[in-house]
Amino acid sequence: MGAARRGRRNHRAHCRGLSPRHILRRHEIVVDEWRHLGEEDASDADALIVPLSELRTNSAAWREWRGRLGVRLAAADNVEDLADDIARYALVAVEFPNPSEGRGFSLGRLLRARLRFKGELRAVGAAVKQDKIFLLARCGFDSFELAAGENPAEALGALHRYDVAYQPAEPHPAIKRQRFSSIG
Repeated sequence: MGAARRGRRNHRAHCRGLSPRHILRRHEIVVDEWRHLGEEDASDADALIVPLSELRTNSAAWREWRGRLGVRLAAADNVEDLADDIARYALVAVEFPNPSEGRGFSLGRLLRARLRFKGELRAVGAAVKQDKIFLLARCGFDSFELAAGENPAEALGALHRYDVAYQPAEPHPAIKRQRFSSIG
């Protein structure tokens, strides 16, 4: 979508009393051009995030969608259900509804490793807080729709708070490997 069109949509949202949503994407704070199905300004969106259940229910209608399409996964959804259509989605949003729900971390890893998803992988929900950002990034998430009340600048800082982790994952080396490499 062009900058002029994004600007018009942000202006329309501002005039209706809606402030644009800011997210973290690839280590930057940006205005979100994506809308979730059901949001007030979703009807004129060029980039729409739709729950997997809705995509299944009305699959023929969504095949006709000409804008950018994203899918929203609930923690209980099976990521393998996306295997045949994964290339169709520019974005996959994974829900983190509460702090004790950790299945989204696994969904992120599976999307990147097993399904080879190369698009934007976004964490959404009430549990997307700055204390989880570093861990989410290690599971393949590259954008974060923060929970209400979270400060985007502080959350961005949380991405860089640590440079060593205990569990192996790219691009950060595991602390154990660092220790052993310094011995030998």
